[in-house]
Order: sequence, then structure tokens, then C-alpha cells
Amino acid sequence: MVAYVKSPIDRLTQLRTTAIIHVVDDDDAVRDSLRFLLEPEGWTVRTYDSATALLDTELDAAGCVLTDFHMPEIDGLELQARLAARETLLPVIIITGHGDVPAAVRAMRAGAVDFLEKPFSGAELMDAIRRALDANSRALVAAADATQAARRIAGLTPREREVLALLVTGKSNKEMALVLGTSPRTIDVHRARVFQKLDADTLPDLVHLVLAASQGQPLP
Repeated sequence: MVAYVKSPIDRLTQLRTTAIIHVVDDDDAVRDSLRFLLEPEGWTVRTYDSATALLDTELDAAGCVLTDFHMPEIDGLELQARLAARETLLPVIIITGHGDVPAAVRAMRAGAVDFLEKPFSGAELMDAIRRALDANSRALVAAADATQAARRIAGLTPREREVLALLVTGKSNKEMALVLGTSPRTIDVHRARVFQKLDADTLPDLVHLVLAASQGQPLP
């Protein structure tokens, strides 16, 4: 069985407790109001008076961004685009007025996880935050799994990586031998080493590890 230092559930719990909610709004009263609503829930909140202030900050990986759509210089849509360009895993929630809904929908298509249309209730805000933090936690766990799995696969020899790539497509030893121009016996030796080096007991274990390492992309 593929072994991990912590179970996904353990890591999700840890990430949720260390998550930071980044509130971006040029209105002091709005920032204070959002902090007042969120901190009693046990969340850590940081506020910014502009998108530039957030972008100039070194951000932790765990958390989410709650931003107003209308702001000077850089609006919520552009902020979301810039965060996406940096490949941050912080989900973005955009607060919008009724007339800005089409723009908010465009933001979601570009990667924002949600938008809140004014006026919204405290319950709607809490639900959106929880969805965003859940998405962030799962993305961070997947990224950590990908790094760990890729490191293991990188420890294989070039021939072992070829065998692994064929193994996860369901090819038999005989079929792999034909593709690689060697004997089934040699393939059997490479196959055993692949399982041993990757600490896997079954073929599904290998498939899971390869998918984690590639995040759904083919092996190089």
C-alpha cells in the first residue's frame, strides 16, 4: 500500500486550522464588518485596503481571498486573474453588486470559486468561506501528494519508468517486452523493482501514485 506521512483527513484538518482569510476592500467599514463576522468563527483574518496591498504580501498557501469587485486601480476581477497567473492555490470569492454579476460569472470561469451578491447574509458568507477553505485544503493535499509521488518516481531508472508507464496502461509482461525489445523475464525483474521502490503492493496502488504525481497528465 502506498504510504503517506499523514492521512488526507488529518492534513485537511490541520490546513483548515491554519488557514488565513484575506479580506480585500477599499472601504474601512466593510473590512471591519467582515472581520467582526469572521473572527468569532475561529478564523484568522487579515485585511487589505487594496488589491496591490495583497499582491505585495507574501501569502501563506492555506486560506482564501474575499475581495470586493469595485476597487480603485485593480478591481476584484483583475486581482483574481493576477493570483491565478501566480498559480496560487488560494481560492477567490468576489463580492459584487447586482449589476456586476456577469463580471463575477466571468471571474468564476477564470478560476474564482464563488461570488456573493450584495446584500448577502452572514450565513451565505460563512457557507462561501467554508466552501473556499475546503477547496483550498484539498488542493494543498493534492499538491503535497503530487510532490511526494513525483519524488518517488524520479528515483526509478529510465527503464523502470518505461515499465511503470506501460504497467499502468494494463499491459502484460509479454506485451511490455515486445514494446521495449526485451524478454518477459527481464520485464518481470524491472516490474518487481518498480513495486519495491514505489512501496506499492498492487497495480491500483501504482495507478494512484502515477495519477497523484502527474495530477491527471501523462507521464513524461
